[in-house]
Amino acid sequence: MKTRCYSLLALLLAMGSLVPTVRSAPAGGQPLTVAIFDFESKDEAVRDLGPKVAVLINASLSAEAQIITVERAELEKTLGEQELGLSGTVAPDTAAKVGHLTGAKVLITGRVFKADKELVLVAKIIGTETSRVYGELVKGPATASITELSAALAKKIATTISEKGDTLVAKVESHEDRLAKIKKSIKAGKLPAVSVKIGERHFGQPVIDPAAETELGLILKECGFTLVDDKSPQKAEVEITGDAFSAFGLRKGNLISCKARVELKAQKRTGEILAVDRQTSVAVDITEQTAAKTALQQAAAELAERLAPKIVK
Repeated sequence: MKTRCYSLLALLLAMGSLVPTVRSAPAGGQPLTVAIFDFESKDEAVRDLGPKVAVLINASLSAEAQIITVERAELEKTLGEQELGLSGTVAPDTAAKVGHLTGAKVLITGRVFKADKELVLVAKIIGTETSRVYGELVKGPATASITELSAALAKKIATTISEKGDTLVAKVESHEDRLAKIKKSIKAGKLPAVSVKIGERHFGQPVIDPAAETELGLILKECGFTLVDDKSPQKAEVEITGDAFSAFGLRKGNLISCKARVELKAQKRTGEILAVDRQTSVAVDITEQTAAKTALQQAAAELAERLAPKIVK
């Protein structure tokens, strides 16, 4: 697993400048990650305007305090030109996959066209977690400034994201709700004694007091599992081992994002493997260390929800 960890870490670092997946809507005070695709512009009269509109909207939205944008270069690096060629045809059913790859909670795409004597810009705002779609439109004379129209559309997009953020982003599950769900899923089984050992690294450096190990152990203990270690007189019936790593994502003002990945294996003392799983998460904070720890904590919490039912007897 160590070899896999380092290879995945290299991939993570290559993608490190991608913006984060934040866990709340703009109304909650944290920035929301947005990816802007080239607008579709198939008509001959506007054939070169699609990419220009996307660049202008990206620039305008970048100035919004509650929005972090995925840069075009990072979209190309992550998705490749073939996927980017989807442009205005990105659909809600593919938004979740694109969001997972780019770290974006919201995708912006659309179309530029001429209708009669008017130049029309239509934007589609898609929530990658909820598949909710909103539309915005601006129009002007055929000779209207594309810069001004794009700025006006960006303003409408920003307003929609701010006002509709709760429907674009999935509701965050509280610690108490997660515990209740886990307890319900394991109430019919006998809970074994478990040990948790997860190596953790940030930027290739060892970390003291691993966050993923701490979070997973805490949740299992709160759910009724007996938690043991090398110093415990009782032996673990199930051993949970794995690797966790985090990397710097992006800085915007005083905010810093970090992306993390946790990989786990649950195995009986007899050697039987009960579960193998992995989870990626991103968090934002004012310090890099806290953002990294929070991302690892979130990933471990999501893994705990899936892992617990698999290790009960």
